[in-house]
Amino acid sequence: MSDCCTLTPSQIVMYVTEYCPDCHRAKKFFEAHNIPHLRINLEGNREATEFVVQVNNGMRSVPTIIFPDGSILVEPGWDELKQKFN
Repeated sequence: MSDCCTLTPSQIVMYVTEYCPDCHRAKKFFEAHNIPHLRINLEGNREATEFVVQVNNGMRSVPTIIFPDGSILVEPGWDELKQKFN
């Protein structure tokens, strides 16, 4: 089963765009804390873009991060990410 476009991924999935500063910040957080995750770029990926829009009530908000426990963070800051992993 693919971890793209599901609310029950087997790993952390982060939907991003290349130009998004919040996406770069979240990526740095995951890398700084050695947290494995799958990044899916929305550019050129219609299925992932439609999924993110559906999850966010019509908004193409990134980063959208979906966790294996079913929780979702949208455009989280560093502190919100820290709280998730404490």
